[in-house]
Amino acid sequence: MFPATTFKGKTVAVFGLARSGTATIDALQLGGATVHAWDDSAPAVDKGRAAGLPISNLHQLDFATLDALVLSPGVPLTHPEPHWTVLKARHAGVEVIGDTEIFAREAAAAGSRIVAITGTNGKSTTTALTGHVLQQAGLDVDVGGNIGKAVFLLRQPQKGRVYVLELSSFQINLMPRLDPEVGILTNITPDHLDRHGTMQNYAGVKARMFSSQHKGDTALCGVDDDWCAAIAERALTTGADLRRVSVVTDLADGITAHDGVLRDKRGGAVKAEIDLRAMPALKGRHNWQNACMAYGAAIALGVDIQTIAAAMMSFPGLAHRMQQVGRVGAIPFINDSKATNADATEKALSSFENIYWIAGGIAKAGGIEPLKPLFGHVARAYLIGQAAKEFAETIGSMRPYEDCGTLEQAVSAALRDAQRDNKPGAVVLLSPACASFDQYPNFEVRGDAFVKAVTQLPGIEMTIPGDAHAART
Repeated sequence: MFPATTFKGKTVAVFGLARSGTATIDALQLGGATVHAWDDSAPAVDKGRAAGLPISNLHQLDFATLDALVLSPGVPLTHPEPHWTVLKARHAGVEVIGDTEIFAREAAAAGSRIVAITGTNGKSTTTALTGHVLQQAGLDVDVGGNIGKAVFLLRQPQKGRVYVLELSSFQINLMPRLDPEVGILTNITPDHLDRHGTMQNYAGVKARMFSSQHKGDTALCGVDDDWCAAIAERALTTGADLRRVSVVTDLADGITAHDGVLRDKRGGAVKAEIDLRAMPALKGRHNWQNACMAYGAAIALGVDIQTIAAAMMSFPGLAHRMQQVGRVGAIPFINDSKATNADATEKALSSFENIYWIAGGIAKAGGIEPLKPLFGHVARAYLIGQAAKEFAETIGSMRPYEDCGTLEQAVSAALRDAQRDNKPGAVVLLSPACASFDQYPNFEVRGDAFVKAVTQLPGIEMTIPGDAHAART
């Protein structure tokens, strides 16, 4: 916790008393601001009052006395309709911001550097990978935002410190002065339309990642979807160094990895190459895009190519997201517990051959029907949980399968068969394509159970710490 001195002497209302809200309240008060805190939840208000927070009923407060309203990103700003605090703030002419906006002002005042990352998919892995690369290069780095720690739980900004921040569209919507030294937009697909109204509005918020950048900044923009390709064209006008990124097209100018080899090109000339295909935690086209983004950020901050490549090789991956947790001989065990639907599992099945696939839980609408074109990548399937019968009917005679019931039995059976079959490139993959709630409270606990089961296999060599709590780090 550190003081938000850029609001010294100002009066601020903070709506939302979850972790980021309470951290922001403490920071503002430490920095000399007068704070009025409130929440629509009566239990949250009671808890905040008991904790000594400056509780004020914002329904009764004259917003004309405020300098800013700090809104939780989980509260509607525009759709389906503006929250009542937003309407009061607009009527009083008060700016509506989020904790990340206050943090960005603190960072700018201190001379810190910000790498900001957004996108519909891939932003968490890109954030973690970028932070890892920069840390391995010896830079003074903190990672947080929409991933990990809330921004006011990071270390206090100081000159030269680098903050790698994952930003959701909700957070960006509350950052009118967003101007990162390195801005990253991975991709845009339909998401959160209940909060943005239309795809045009959603893409417009994401585009603000680059809109205030200027000469000396770097804009890394994926161009493999039409929304991002259009945003990249507009980013050309800001003066920032625009680097287009594609894992579909071999760009003449940009960062590409259409074949698994990252190539940094300027004017058709290859400036650098990194073979991503051997990187244990960067399997699949989606991870190649993440790597291209992290590479571009590291280059912009002065890291050399050899250091970047070595750091990517040592990247452990995010827990529960295509994370290699151990090996028995040449057979890796991959924890992709976060794949709670077919779309997420599609990325995993596309990334390997000869997969010993553990799937099941509570099926989503459509089950695994969309994955049929990828069943050729599956050597055998091991079904668990409520969806076992439904998934068995979908697989039918296309691939061998076994109803294992529990995750522990599936792990043992998968290793048994993978060793017996001795297929090249065999991998044991937990990618359930299901929610976990029939057997586990969430996907994290399911992933931890997978890690625990793997640690108990004969001949296992763990590539992450073997206890369940360490698997989350």
